[in-house]
Amino acid sequence: MKTTVMTNSSSCIVVIVGIDLLLRRDDASWQEAHHVFINNQKARQVDMDVHVNLCLGLAIPIILLPLPYINPTSPSPLFITHIVFKKMTATTISLPHLFLLLFFVLAVSWPAGNALKLFACDPRNAAVKDLPFCKINLPIADRVRDLIGRLTLKEKLGLLVNNATAVPRLGIVEYEWWSEALHGVSNVGPGTRFGGDFSGATAFPQVITTAASFNASLWEEIGRVVSDEARAMYNGGWAGLTYWSPNVNIFRDPRWGRGQETPGEDPIVAGEYAARYVRGLQGNLPGDRLKVAACCKHYTAYDLDNWSGVDRFHFNAKVSRQEMVDTFEVPFRQCVMQGKVASVMCSYNQVNGIPTCADPRLLKDTIRGAWRLNGYIVSDCDSVGVFYDNQHYTATPEEAAADAIKAGLDLDCGPFLAVHTQGAVERGLLKENDIDSALVNTLTVQMRLGMFDGDSSAQLFGNLGPRDVCTPANQELALEAARQGIVLLKNHGPSLPLSPRRHRTVAVIGPNSDVTVTMIGNYAGIACGYTTPLQGIGRYTKTIHQPGCPNVHCKNAHHFGDAISAAREADATVLVMGLDQSIEAEFKDREGLLLPGYQQELVSKVAAASKGPIVLVLMSGGPIDVSFAEHDPRVGAILWVGYPGQAGGTAIADVLFGTHNPGGKLPMTWYTQDYLSKVPMTTMDMRSNLAKGYPGRTYRFYKGPVVYPFGHGFSYSNFIQTLTSAPAIFTIPVDGRHKNTTTTTNAIRVTHAKCGGLSLGLQVDVRNAGSKDGSHTLLVYSTPPVGHWGPHKQLVAFKKVQVPAGTQLRVPINIHVCKFLSVVDKSGIRRIPMGQHSLHIGDVKHLLSLQSTLGVIKS
Repeated sequence: MKTTVMTNSSSCIVVIVGIDLLLRRDDASWQEAHHVFINNQKARQVDMDVHVNLCLGLAIPIILLPLPYINPTSPSPLFITHIVFKKMTATTISLPHLFLLLFFVLAVSWPAGNALKLFACDPRNAAVKDLPFCKINLPIADRVRDLIGRLTLKEKLGLLVNNATAVPRLGIVEYEWWSEALHGVSNVGPGTRFGGDFSGATAFPQVITTAASFNASLWEEIGRVVSDEARAMYNGGWAGLTYWSPNVNIFRDPRWGRGQETPGEDPIVAGEYAARYVRGLQGNLPGDRLKVAACCKHYTAYDLDNWSGVDRFHFNAKVSRQEMVDTFEVPFRQCVMQGKVASVMCSYNQVNGIPTCADPRLLKDTIRGAWRLNGYIVSDCDSVGVFYDNQHYTATPEEAAADAIKAGLDLDCGPFLAVHTQGAVERGLLKENDIDSALVNTLTVQMRLGMFDGDSSAQLFGNLGPRDVCTPANQELALEAARQGIVLLKNHGPSLPLSPRRHRTVAVIGPNSDVTVTMIGNYAGIACGYTTPLQGIGRYTKTIHQPGCPNVHCKNAHHFGDAISAAREADATVLVMGLDQSIEAEFKDREGLLLPGYQQELVSKVAAASKGPIVLVLMSGGPIDVSFAEHDPRVGAILWVGYPGQAGGTAIADVLFGTHNPGGKLPMTWYTQDYLSKVPMTTMDMRSNLAKGYPGRTYRFYKGPVVYPFGHGFSYSNFIQTLTSAPAIFTIPVDGRHKNTTTTTNAIRVTHAKCGGLSLGLQVDVRNAGSKDGSHTLLVYSTPPVGHWGPHKQLVAFKKVQVPAGTQLRVPINIHVCKFLSVVDKSGIRRIPMGQHSLHIGDVKHLLSLQSTLGVIKS
């Protein structure tokens, strides 16, 4: 008798990983479990009917297989098993088929011996070494043209997908395009793995945390270090050179589970982060060469994963032209045009009824046309399959393949194009030249990376190896990034910093008080090592540790008594509360903004019992409504630390005890819980509509009550800002071809102005009136003249400066007028409003009148 159960690939993986965890109990297994889960989310969690013993039959031999005999350069058996299950639907497997499947899994994962790393254009390969595409002295365009001319249609199809197949007759080796480096080299994608001499990589803070530093040079330096480690791992055969990072979507809704991956809600900040991190990754090399190839994702209007029955695979984002130009396109445009990124990834969702990966206006016309992308466009994983299978956008899979390629897609993460593109050609839906155009873009990037230049060890960066990963300098940078990203939300009294002399015993309480993997967020790798908050505080003073709750869900108050007793005994109490990936993650949007479960009750009861100061430390990617703590006088201080990376515990302790003076600012608005009832996640409008009771989104358009505003953050010092130099009138030169320009809005189209080098200069004095050296973030906002379509205020410049105690620093600020003082009208046209603009720097306001060379523009 056959017994079947309804299951899916996740459930079988859970069986395998669960047994593995019991047998090994190591962090690597937990990491593997997490990444398989992530990959399975991308596989759309397809339900299937399979034998329950299939899971067990695969689990036992795979787990018991000695790890030293697994080929480190091949996908793990766990990952392969996941892929096999993903593709099985309503399948019944007999015992012979089970063993055949197991044989396949082990065969592809078994070691290939001690063979040297293979590479294209091997000078020892007489058959190819003299072919034009291998000659490094020829222009890359000529080399690419020669290579494509030698490929058969079948060989070309194998290069359209992330796991590009080898072409042995031309000496081309297989290549896995999918690697991730969101905030450190990651093993989420199958292109990168850890093992051998590369047991881990530096795990920097999650992006939302690093964004809170508002330190653009830091963002670029992190990118440089991450690419050093990536190149080192590539040289060792453990990683690729194409990294699908960063995520530069706008953190539009506070519930979004992936907001943690982004630089926040402001398009200017997100765009600057994109450009700087990409430059760091790609290396700014001469001659169009690349250190690694970055990828800005997910284009576009993607900021919903799974909310109230709507998921990203079925969501149609209805976006006005005004909102698209003013908000959603900004970071991608800057990533391509200023960052010179080598790739852009299109998203799962539709925009105004068309899948982004099938929309030529988005891909061919905008990314490659208007912005002049020098690189390739890749789909999010299985996106082409999604718009055929889930969205039913085309009637046949061949039409889906043709639509994607003709729209401008060059590479498919997933097998769809490899399977269905030939049929599209045979049916006349696609020409082979269309495929050639896609391959020009992908092969050009590979050649810019040096992948057709022979042995990588003889190339630039060929000297990087294991000694360049997890170096003391790299780990110190991770610590510094964590310090700079911590935001002091409240400091009543002041309660901070603590003193090891006065606070000889500190109670450390909360479900995140002694965590490791939680601190690195999602899309992370395996860290070099961890310092937990408990360990960090323990370096300063004696600690009493009581979690209070076993995890962040905190479903009951059973362990509150021990935590309350610890607070009564200690000289000070630090509560480390918040969220983790079980609450906010890819494919998991939040239901609310309050602390989960009984966490709020734990904070309040401990605060009532504590004999010393109470400090609340919040670990999260998204905002949390902690109004109760903000208004509770017994809670003296509140810190938000984001997901602070491998050195998070040290950074938290350094801020708590004053070794580091906090200078972070919130990169997103912290709304109250009741805000959510007015804004469905599916409503994409940024601007408010008071007639419909819609309050708007982000600090740019929302004027209602908040817990903490965008840009909020205190210091242990008192910084005084003085505007010492700023023009009262600024003239916008208009191109001679548009002398007869008239408008009913008294605003000049940006395309009609002479924008080259058109910058407004300010001088700001920053004085540190405190007793501690510290960093200060200058945030410059602008409010356009009344009656235009712009936000009620917009960040137009930001700069991080270090100011010693008792000193003053003069800071020059340049504002590009066309980029930052312009607004977008309802037709999506960017214009510069004439008239009085108001600049805000803290409490300082300055009125600026913009005029054109035409004088007053006639209505």
